[in-house]
Amino acid sequence: MELATRVGLMNWLVSQGLTGLPENDLIRGFCERCCAAGLDLSRALVAIDTLHPIFEGRGFRWNDIEGNESDRFEYGPTGENDEGWRQSIFYHMLANGHDEMRLDLADPDVLRFSRMPELLERGHKHLLGLVHRFGETGALGQMDCLYSYWVTRRADGFEDKELEALRDLVPVLGLVVKSAQQVDIVRTLGRVYLGRDASERVLHGKISRGVTEQIKAVLWFSDLRGSTGIAESIEPDEIIPFLNDYAQAAIDAVHDSGGDVLKLIGDGVLAMFTAENLSQAKRAALRAEHRFRLNMIALNASRGAEGRAVTSAYVGLHVGEVFYGNIGHDDRLDFTVVGPAVNEVSRIASMCGSVDRELLVSAAFRDGLDTAGRHYLVSTGRFALRGIGRAQDLYTLEPAIATDEVLAGQYERYLKS
Repeated sequence: MELATRVGLMNWLVSQGLTGLPENDLIRGFCERCCAAGLDLSRALVAIDTLHPIFEGRGFRWNDIEGNESDRFEYGPTGENDEGWRQSIFYHMLANGHDEMRLDLADPDVLRFSRMPELLERGHKHLLGLVHRFGETGALGQMDCLYSYWVTRRADGFEDKELEALRDLVPVLGLVVKSAQQVDIVRTLGRVYLGRDASERVLHGKISRGVTEQIKAVLWFSDLRGSTGIAESIEPDEIIPFLNDYAQAAIDAVHDSGGDVLKLIGDGVLAMFTAENLSQAKRAALRAEHRFRLNMIALNASRGAEGRAVTSAYVGLHVGEVFYGNIGHDDRLDFTVVGPAVNEVSRIASMCGSVDRELLVSAAFRDGLDTAGRHYLVSTGRFALRGIGRAQDLYTLEPAIATDEVLAGQYERYLKS
């Protein structure tokens, strides 16, 4: 590959990286351009670790022959106990300090590495493995290097000029892939720690302290029943799994119903629902509460079968004006909601235990529902909430919904409508 062609490919990589071309499309475009320039390439794999709560990293594949293999995948976590990782060429390279490794797939000794027998069976002949380390200041968590291999079907392997081209080009490709993954990390961390809507607002530039928006929203506050006593009665290493299981039950229900989780407060969940038509947001909140109960039934059944602690939860729903935005110090901001309505919804949830109901909603919440929705809510009485200057009526679901199949079916159809 001539120098001018390499420079052209580098420019293409940089320009596409700046526009945000997805990594799988980037790898495909790169490999196709390499082949068009005369580089005898038959397969490529590029992988990079990342920061994500579930998986360890992402990989991208390209083949000269179309197959049913995905061109994008997640992996991990890998580690010393992962036999597949220990048998990989990349583990061998890291363990022995190699930045580059060339393999003849016809060599029986090479077949001890994972995936090599499969590559040989598919007609590939030689492989160039590369590991590009980022350095201490260039690393981000586990993202400390780029792994890649490049394969040819040519019997005598890559020519020297092809090897030189790959040595020049792959670092540029790696820089573009690393940049894309760093953007994805920012989005992931924002979504996981701030919530979906708050993250989008922050990433679109709303990061100045004190910049808030006054909105009317449906507020959700839920907490677990008897969680303190349960935490004292179970083994210490069971506390976090216990909290995680029930937090997931609530978060999944809120997200599936179109809401946004704003904050986790111990075993409590603060969330909100917004819509141009607030009655739709209220119905979404009721839908989330219903899904939460179904999630809890399934969770309690699975945990109970394993002999693990189970519980139920209280949910309070309210509606009101809140300030939504950045609150705190320049060095530590929280993107959340504040206002009297936030305090009220937590107090409403705390009243559930006193009236022995798992759901309580405010009069403001009920009054904004349509006639059909109000039909399913009944009064539990008028209460003075702690820290709130005025007493108010609270409502709960019609108890017959739990026992009357016809009424229960009508309620579910209402939630879905």
